[in-house]
Amino acid sequence: MTAEKGWQYYYDLGKKAYDEKKFDSALVYLENVVKEKETFADVYNLLGLLYYNKTRFEDAIKSFKKALLINPNYTEAGLNLTVVYNELGRYDESVGVYEKSKEEARESGPDYLDPFIKGKLANMHAELGKIYKDLSRYDDAADEFIKALRLRPEFVDIRVNLGVAYRNKKAYADSIGELEEAVRQRPAFVDAATQLGLTYYVMGQIDKAKSEWLKVLRMRPDDKLARMYMNLLLNAAKG
Repeated sequence: MTAEKGWQYYYDLGKKAYDEKKFDSALVYLENVVKEKETFADVYNLLGLLYYNKTRFEDAIKSFKKALLINPNYTEAGLNLTVVYNELGRYDESVGVYEKSKEEARESGPDYLDPFIKGKLANMHAELGKIYKDLSRYDDAADEFIKALRLRPEFVDIRVNLGVAYRNKKAYADSIGELEEAVRQRPAFVDAATQLGLTYYVMGQIDKAKSEWLKVLRMRPDDKLARMYMNLLLNAAKG
């Protein structure tokens, strides 16, 4: 596995494929993630669901157990494990699995939120932020994206949206900060580098903008947006 195609690359592709219901591709990508990074409970939970859909029940059980070993509070993984046990008729093993994970969550304190619920809430704030952004209410949009990131700071697409909102309200330093962090978190997520380049361009830092867009085109030569921006620079140079 090359540096350019490490776990972050496969994580992004795996989540995208799963959301698009391309389950065979998602399985391949996420299996590559856990070969290198074994600390993501949500990846093991998704793998469990993918194995379950393929009737690979023992693999599903192992994956859900691994998710719970990493995060004993993961009630969704506990529920999924219970479902598999019940389907296999292994009722003795299913007893208490889900209740135990709920109890772990309660013991974490009143501020605890299940990772699945956190993700749902984060996406709700993000969708509201997009509506505000479309209405040119950039302060309100930024507030919603910030709320989303407090819940799930690893959601890079939301961080990119926050960077764009900051740029639209001319808070360029904040925009650069968020977009650079997005690139750091997910180097293979080309939208982050594309938007970072655009912020540099708006600031008049043409060389830095060009550098970011060239990075995108090296990763994805057919990227239409980055190509369009590069053509803009070339045409300006000719003029």
